[in-house]
This record gives sequence, structure tokens and C-alpha cells, in this order.
Amino acid sequence: MKTVSLKIDDEIFGETEKILSKISIPRNRYINEALEYYNKVQKRQILEKRLRAESELVKKESMAILKDFENIDYAD
Repeated sequence: MKTVSLKIDDEIFGETEKILSKISIPRNRYINEALEYYNKVQKRQILEKRLRAESELVKKESMAILKDFENIDYAD
């Protein structure tokens, strides 16, 4: 396990302490769980952004192919 020193805004620290007094878990565990959750959220947002970009590329290519098909003269 790594040791980390961090500065927390007074308001956030106070709110956290109030919550911790009601749920009875150690501050360290609470912060670890919060970071784990936030990491999952960030990973999901990164994936979503990548998928949107890739989807846009596929969309553009699909539209180009569709135009090509529209321009084909289907003579019987």
C-alpha cells in the first residue's frame, strides 16, 4: 500500500468527517472507496469518448460508401 499526503478543502473535510461519524468506517477506507469509484467513472468516460470518436469515423465512412452506391448506375 502507498502512503499519500494530500490537501483537502476544509468544507469537504468537514462534510466527510460528519459522514464518517455516521457510517463508522475509517477515513482511509472511505477515501480509498471514493477513489476507486471515481476511477471507474473516469474510465467509463474515457471509453465513452473513444467510442464516440470511433463511431463518428465509422459514420463518415458509411456515408461515403452509401454515396458511392447511390452513384452506381444499375443498368439492367
